[in-house]
Amino acid sequence: MATLRQFLVDERKSGKQIFPPAKLWFHALDSTPFDAVRVVILGQDPYHGPGQAHGLCFSVPEGIKPPPSLINIFKELQTDLGIAPAQNGCLENWAKQGVLLLNSVLTVQANQAGSHQGRGWERFTDRIIQLINDREQPAVFILWGSYAQKKAAFVNTSRHLVLKSVHPSPLAAHRGFFGSKPFSQANAFLRQHGMQAINWQV
Repeated sequence: MATLRQFLVDERKSGKQIFPPAKLWFHALDSTPFDAVRVVILGQDPYHGPGQAHGLCFSVPEGIKPPPSLINIFKELQTDLGIAPAQNGCLENWAKQGVLLLNSVLTVQANQAGSHQGRGWERFTDRIIQLINDREQPAVFILWGSYAQKKAAFVNTSRHLVLKSVHPSPLAAHRGFFGSKPFSQANAFLRQHGMQAINWQV
């Protein structure tokens, strides 16, 4: 973490713009405390366009147009649970209910997708997943795409529910994301284990 911190300090000193703003690097963890986690959705790295990233994977702040992957998530939500697509792409309501919206890498250089991979964030987020996996309390892991599935390959499926599909990106969604019904499956599992279902309305 010290090496990672120095890298980020040096990047900022050199004038590079980093997303999200530093105060939001740990927004996913601040929004969903460890003991409150009931569902984990894994992303790869933050959006790299201006104003998009705010520390929750797949989410954008209010007033920012939802990106294509998020639009497809909303389409599946409508098919699965009948919830009409939101005009707003902010998923804070999910996070507050125990949905950990965790990117594998928590920062990115502006307009440079994947630019902070391999700098240390992955070890940090691997440990978070490991700690959730080791808890007695069951959780739902929603893994969209091969990257997320590899990252959480060690999750104990006898205790936790692991839902896998292709990524919701427009390039892949028609190959198995649409129709995968992750939201209803997650809620059924939570109810089955005596936990409150998630209200997926944005």
